[in-house]
Amino acid sequence: MTSKRSQPELKPKPLDALVVLAVVLLAVGAAWLSYGGKGEGALTATVKHRGQVVAQVELSSLTEEKAVSIDGAYHLTITLDKTGAAVTDSDCPGQDCVHTGRITRAGQSIVCLPEQVIVTLEGKTPSADVILG
Repeated sequence: MTSKRSQPELKPKPLDALVVLAVVLLAVGAAWLSYGGKGEGALTATVKHRGQVVAQVELSSLTEEKAVSIDGAYHLTITLDKTGAAVTDSDCPGQDCVHTGRITRAGQSIVCLPEQVIVTLEGKTPSADVILG
């Protein structure tokens, strides 16, 4: 005697398509809010030397590259443009500030410890990679 279990037939119904459409629309809406719906606003570059603000520039207002020179025990040249900031020249040992490269998002920074220079980008909503605490 063999018993054959019957499997229920699964047939899509018209309301199933409506549920799938609602789920897809919710997913697209959530992705848009997370990634595209929140603009960072205008980025502002702040350059501090030994704790004092040397320059504060709204990057969207720049029509061409702007160079900020820092002279102290070491010389640094910071280049600002519409897209971000970078230390393009430095005679400090190690040149970690030059090797950091270009920063383009709110919350990023470049630090030159020997000359105590900090370049930060600030915007309306920081794009943090990780938040601790």
